[in-house]
Amino acid sequence: MTVNELGAALRAWRDRLSPAEAGLKAEPRRRTPGLRRDEVARLAGISVDYVVLLEQGRAATPSPQVLTTLARALRLSDPERAHLFRLAGRALPAALPSVLPPSVRRLLDHIDAAVAVFNARWDPMATNAGWTDLLGDPLARAEQERNIAWRHFAGLPSRIVRTSKEESGFEEALVADLRRSYGKYPHDQELAALVARLNDSSERFQDLWRAQRVAAYYGERKTIGIDDYHCDILPIELGDVRVVIYTPVKVVNALPASGGLPVADLALVPTRSPRES
Repeated sequence: MTVNELGAALRAWRDRLSPAEAGLKAEPRRRTPGLRRDEVARLAGISVDYVVLLEQGRAATPSPQVLTTLARALRLSDPERAHLFRLAGRALPAALPSVLPPSVRRLLDHIDAAVAVFNARWDPMATNAGWTDLLGDPLARAEQERNIAWRHFAGLPSRIVRTSKEESGFEEALVADLRRSYGKYPHDQELAALVARLNDSSERFQDLWRAQRVAAYYGERKTIGIDDYHCDILPIELGDVRVVIYTPVKVVNALPASGGLPVADLALVPTRSPRES
């Protein structure tokens, strides 16, 4: 790809976008139907001179940050955004996946334990009946109250009972995992908005976020009501999701002393045939 192709693409995208579509007030007797260079510059937060250089092919290596703001200003689709980065010779920043892989859905349908799937922001994506019976249906809540981190640090109701030490450990692990996602998906607007909201509303989250700890959260032992559960978190690379499985401790303790299955394997063993699902 040549620098001129980048400029040509930017001009074509600018020409096709009307001020109204870009959220700008239309001016009377406007000579051009598309956006002017100064309007693109204002929307993208860059200088008009730099827009001119880009379109004329005299700025060959715009930064990923500039490309991201240009894509947003020009209302580019995902394929067009990817094309923009290719023309500029830049790697496309990773986007946080939002679709539940079919294989994970099939897994969910064949596990009798309480299971839910969360994305890298800790938004719920799917649950089974066992999870709903044990912890309620997170997808039935208002959208802003579904996120695990937000629910905890905002003090929203939970059926999980923790000691002070357990709560502290859970908070540290959750925030470290969230920061791991933040580093992996630096351009995810929903994740950035979640972190900003948590920082604004919770001093405890602020302290943990400033600690800069980065680690994956793999689960812990939890108490729900009067019963104890193993909470195992299985990271799935496909779709970058977390499959969370609750298995009663008393079920695991009932296994033979030798030859028993690890808790994660126990939860993955179907106890009914697909026809009975």
